[in-house]
Amino acid sequence: MSSIEQLTADERAVREGAGLLDRSERGKLALTGGETKRFLQGQVTNDVEALVPGSGCYAAFLTAKGKMRGDLRVLDVHVDAREFPGQAGDQAPTGNSQCEALLLDCERVALQDLFTMVRQFKLGFDVELHRRTLERGLLSLVGPRSRAVLGDAAAALGEPEHANVAATVDGIAVVLVATDVGVDLIADSAQTDALSRALLARGAHAVDEPVVETLRVERGRPRYGAELDDTTIPQEADLNDRAVSFTKGCYVGQETVARLFYKGKPNRHLRGLRLSAPVAPGTELMLGGKRVGAVGSVALSPAHGPIALALVRREAEPGATVTAGEATAEVVTLPF
Repeated sequence: MSSIEQLTADERAVREGAGLLDRSERGKLALTGGETKRFLQGQVTNDVEALVPGSGCYAAFLTAKGKMRGDLRVLDVHVDAREFPGQAGDQAPTGNSQCEALLLDCERVALQDLFTMVRQFKLGFDVELHRRTLERGLLSLVGPRSRAVLGDAAAALGEPEHANVAATVDGIAVVLVATDVGVDLIADSAQTDALSRALLARGAHAVDEPVVETLRVERGRPRYGAELDDTTIPQEADLNDRAVSFTKGCYVGQETVARLFYKGKPNRHLRGLRLSAPVAPGTELMLGGKRVGAVGSVALSPAHGPIALALVRREAEPGATVTAGEATAEVVTLPF
């Protein structure tokens, strides 16, 4: 099968069926103890204390000046400590045996900063930190038939993004997590290959990362390490609705985020680019002889052609035409 034919099959899977992608490389941590939510509430932008078992949220963790150190998904799985065995080097959770358990996952590039933040600031809280990057695999089902592939295993999984539930798929224990494009499955890393085979046997189609990235770009969802970095303030990336609570208590970096929300305007905005030709990530964007940003993620969309995400200065308004190397690009609002 040629690469073009394979791409077509992959695109069909994620748009009409259920594509399967191994994303076990994402950074993963677990927090157990009686004060996990109280602790994390003061460290991230979203309202962790509002979570109930089986729910989750997307959040960022910031510097004191409100710049992003990374973003993460927080899942309230609320398992019994005895069902959450430690790995080498872990300490057993303290306090009540029935404890809060939060699963955190993030881009691998942000893992060390997340680990350092938790380890540094958890002192004085009933919180234990567990490494899970190597111990837990993560498979993503992407596409409208993701739940159909899971069948009865997904019957109890809620619809909202980040809803999660413990389940069994062909005898393999998993945590199912609702995503914006399908369902994630978290399992013991030793079971990842067997779980993948089971999902393929149920009708999923193995896909490569670029087709899933194309969906992300089309939907206008920025990624840390691509559009987002340690110079980004959450409002610049249009993360207010998804990642920031303006009713919770104090957290690191809150002053900058709140001041910008109530009194200011971001200097940059996350925008889409409709490109005249594909360009490389990092290509400078110019408007009237002035640099207004740089290309982030680039994708070749079957619906829109070459497109990209970028943080651009506010003078590059939707409808403007910017240059990107030898190509030109129309600045558009998101999603595409």
